[in-house]
Amino acid sequence: MSKLTPSQTVGPYFRYGLTPGNDYQWNDAFSNDLVTSDVSGDRIRIIGQVLDGDGKVMPDAMLEIWQADVQGRFSDPLDARAVPNTAFRGFGRCGTDANGGFTFQTIRPGSVPGPAGRPQAPHILLAVFARGMTQQAITRIYFEDQDAANAVDPILALVPADRRATLIATRELGEPVTYRFDVHLQGDREIVFFDL
Repeated sequence: MSKLTPSQTVGPYFRYGLTPGNDYQWNDAFSNDLVTSDVSGDRIRIIGQVLDGDGKVMPDAMLEIWQADVQGRFSDPLDARAVPNTAFRGFGRCGTDANGGFTFQTIRPGSVPGPAGRPQAPHILLAVFARGMTQQAITRIYFEDQDAANAVDPILALVPADRRATLIATRELGEPVTYRFDVHLQGDREIVFFDL
């Protein structure tokens, strides 16, 4: 009698080569610090924790962000508005620490065109990879001090009104400009994830 092969989930991740800034000698292809010497715009920091459905921290998750520059241009050959001579790529990767924490150093993104050319509020795309998941979860990070833009964002408008707050990063007091965005993967405080 043959047995079924157990299902496979993503993670836990080996830190070597996947998540930067650890204890290995590695020329990181990606980093959690997206700020380059030639990038313009307001520097910001995004901090948070990844938590499971029981509210326990996940010390072995990996996050990736992708965003536009301050002018709303993506570093992508398909974005004809992109500035080819900039070092800013708008992509970063970070593993969580023992407390499930993560940090990204970046810039506040500009507005990008949305469906039918309507402008979208400044936001950052976030992919979460964690144990127990068969594929990454995709969401967005919006900013609480962008109320007017958030109110007319065509994608945020698709989210039920009582769940929109799960996509809004809150501003912390002090400098540097810091936003907190905790990623609750399940439970009462689960953030909204998007189907692709």
